[in-house]
Amino acid sequence: MRRFLVAVAVLALAAAACAPEDEAQEPADDGTATETTSPAEDECATETLPTFEAGQLTVATSNPVFPPWFSGKVEGSEWKNPSPEAGEGFEGAFTYALAEELGFTADQVVWVEETFNKTYAPGAKEYDFSIQEIGITPRRAEAVDFSVGYYEDKQALITLDEGDFTTPSSIEDLQGAKLGAQIGTTGLTFIEEAIQPDEEPQVFDDTSAAKAALENGQIDGIVVDLYTALYISAVEIPGSSVVAQFENVPGVGAEEFGLTFEKGNPLVACVNQAIETLKSDGTIEALEQEWLSESINAPVLG
Repeated sequence: MRRFLVAVAVLALAAAACAPEDEAQEPADDGTATETTSPAEDECATETLPTFEAGQLTVATSNPVFPPWFSGKVEGSEWKNPSPEAGEGFEGAFTYALAEELGFTADQVVWVEETFNKTYAPGAKEYDFSIQEIGITPRRAEAVDFSVGYYEDKQALITLDEGDFTTPSSIEDLQGAKLGAQIGTTGLTFIEEAIQPDEEPQVFDDTSAAKAALENGQIDGIVVDLYTALYISAVEIPGSSVVAQFENVPGVGAEEFGLTFEKGNPLVACVNQAIETLKSDGTIEALEQEWLSESINAPVLG
C-alpha cells in the first residue's frame, strides 16, 4: 500500500468532489445539525444494528473516487483505479476502521454508487450512509441526518503560475479575478459570499470541467477543498499552484466532513459512538498522518 503524504515536494493526491454544499431545491438554511443521544451498549451490538441489509454495512460514494480520499485498485472490480474497496486513502481507510469498530469484517462492507448532490437530497436512501467529503451544514441537515464530523477541511485557490493572481495577500486582492467552482460546493459559496468578485463566478457541473476551464485560460482560478487542490496542482495541471487557503466558509464556518444518512435513521447514534471511539483512541489522527499532511506554503486568507 502506497501512502499519499501531501507536502509541497511529495504529492499523490487527487481531485475529489470538493464538498458540494447546496442546491436550489434544498430547504432554507435555518436548520440545525443532527443531534442524537448516546445509545445503550446493547443497542449497538453488531447483530442488532438496524442496517439497510442484514449482516452488512452498505456504504455509498461517488464513482469514480479520487486520492487522497480513496486510492488503490481491486482486480475485477468495475470501479476505476482508485477503488473504495481497496480500503486505502483517508476516507477509504476510515470507512473500514469504522466498520470494524461497529463489528463488521472487511468483506461485510458493500459499496454502492451515489452522486454527490443526491447524498444530501431528501428522501429514502438505499444504503446505510454516504461518505464523499460532504460538508456538514444546517441546510443539508434539514434533509438528511449527519454523523459527527470526522475531518475538518479548508478550501483553497488554484491558479496558473503565469496568471495575474498568484500572490494574493488578502481576499480583496481576488475581487478582480475570474473564478470558478463546481456547482453546489462550499468552494462556490466561498467565492460568492466571501470573495464577492467583480465578475460572476463560473459554475461547472464537476471539478473536471472547472480544471479544463482553468487550463484553457477561461478563468483565473478555481476554489476546491485543500487536498484536492494540492493534487490538482501537483499532478493534473502542470504549471499551477495552490496560492491561498481559506479556513472559514460564510454560513458554515470551519467546515467538517460528516457521513450522511436518511433522515431519522436510527443507526446514526451507534455510528457517532464508533466515530468518537476512533477519535479518542487515536485512529483518526493516525489515518490523517498516514494519508494527509498539513504542510502547505500558501497563506491562509479570510
